[in-house]
Amino acid sequence: MSSMVALGIACGLGLGLGLWSLLSLVPSLGRPKLTSRVAPYVQDVSPDARAIVTRRPSDPLPVLGVFVAPLVDLVGRLAGGSETASRRLRQAGSSMTVPDFRSRQLVYAAIGGAVGVVLAIAAGRAQPLPLVAQVVIVILFSVGGFALRDYLLQRQAKARLARMASELPTVLEFLTLSLSAGEGMLDAVRRIARISRGELARELALVVGEVATGVPFAESLAATATALDLPPFTRFVEQLTVALERGTPLAEVLRAQAQDSRDQAKRELIESAGRKEVAMLVPLVFLILPTTVAFAIFPGIMVLQLGF
Repeated sequence: MSSMVALGIACGLGLGLGLWSLLSLVPSLGRPKLTSRVAPYVQDVSPDARAIVTRRPSDPLPVLGVFVAPLVDLVGRLAGGSETASRRLRQAGSSMTVPDFRSRQLVYAAIGGAVGVVLAIAAGRAQPLPLVAQVVIVILFSVGGFALRDYLLQRQAKARLARMASELPTVLEFLTLSLSAGEGMLDAVRRIARISRGELARELALVVGEVATGVPFAESLAATATALDLPPFTRFVEQLTVALERGTPLAEVLRAQAQDSRDQAKRELIESAGRKEVAMLVPLVFLILPTTVAFAIFPGIMVLQLGF
């Protein structure tokens, strides 16, 4: 593959993506569908309706999806199925579906492949490379771009779970105060969902919305705990369900759960400090200590070189 052919392929890919993006900006002609007309009125209780209302018409992925749908299915099977991706998207609080996420992974892989083509061309001009080496460079950058999107999703999900874990003790204490004041459990959860702005409050707002549509409160909480897969929140839901079934005073249960959550946060902080202490030895041993030794020995070396 000559450098001109590789450059032509890269330019063709860029031109194709640009034309598809411009095509996605063209408004659809014809009468709106029934779902698009009804969605604004039921978006408070339907996640699908919210996705339709908040859809961006400039998103090029619907156009790309027509052409790469078989490739998206193949990528989903090779990447371990849709269950893991669906759980991570739920943990990250993203409104994307699994096919949308796989499409974005393919876009990242295409961008990585384009970068690999450019680097292969630059390396080929500096020193002739065999065709196999150029293909390997492009494949490695494509796989790297594909894995980068999954890594970013993992970090996003982990960061959001950490925020919810830190918010859980405060939410439990607020629930305890509301129950002690005479409110019911559902009313207390509804109050938190209304006045709070955290990630956990958003999840509780979804629970309240499902209860408003007729889903039992305990069932909705259990489904949320299963979807989030956050151990402190799962323990809270399990203990709350048992307390509701047995008639145990909820205020005492929630107070004990809040204390357990704060103790767990302290233990995790101590464990993190221990890991950071070991990591801090790296700059100390390889940067600060050699610099100190150099400043201590350098004057003596200079004196010996001057002959004193």
